[in-house]
Amino acid sequence: MSETAPVITIDGPGGVGKGTISRLIACRLGWHLLDSGALYRVTALAALKQGVDFSDIAAVTQVASTLDVVFEPGNSEVRVMLAGADVSAEIRTEACGELASRVATISAVRQALLARQRAFRVAPGLVADGRDMGTVVFPDAELKIYLTASAEERAKRRHKQLIDKGVSVNLTRLLEDIVERDERDMSREVAPLKPAEDAVLVDTTTLSIDEVVTQVSDLWNKVS
Repeated sequence: MSETAPVITIDGPGGVGKGTISRLIACRLGWHLLDSGALYRVTALAALKQGVDFSDIAAVTQVASTLDVVFEPGNSEVRVMLAGADVSAEIRTEACGELASRVATISAVRQALLARQRAFRVAPGLVADGRDMGTVVFPDAELKIYLTASAEERAKRRHKQLIDKGVSVNLTRLLEDIVERDERDMSREVAPLKPAEDAVLVDTTTLSIDEVVTQVSDLWNKVS
């Protein structure tokens, strides 16, 4: 165990259940939660609201460096506050997700957000959800999890999630978007999406949320 607060990192592509699993594990342990993907989504949304040109790296980086963002854990979700306004719903749209994926490829933006992410590491512990938590942000984490699932299953989950929210969406297009985003995330030069060498891979394709939470909890009990 490290002398700093312990960390469990939960990485993986979009649609594998990282957010839900991370929140439930954090609640079970009574730890803090970092939704790193939300930071990139908030950066993208803030840049959009400020009319920033996404090809202007300096301007986007400035937005990332001056974000006024707060995470407020709730019973069933984490509220994301940008400059005092609840943007939880806005940052979860497909359009914002696409912009966030583009923003995440900018090295200067990732560097600007790195210190902010590491500052979440405080007692009693932290569950960090993202794509490079175990490889870049917390390479010394006590437990590193990498969640996977087939692209088809992830598209079905996202489709159901959006339909349940009353959003009309095409399943085929969702699958194409997921495949494209995976390729972009895995091939980017800066912090590409990949499992840490010492990460435990958990395939969630055929598992329920409770089964994944139990599996991760059991893994933590073995190392703690």
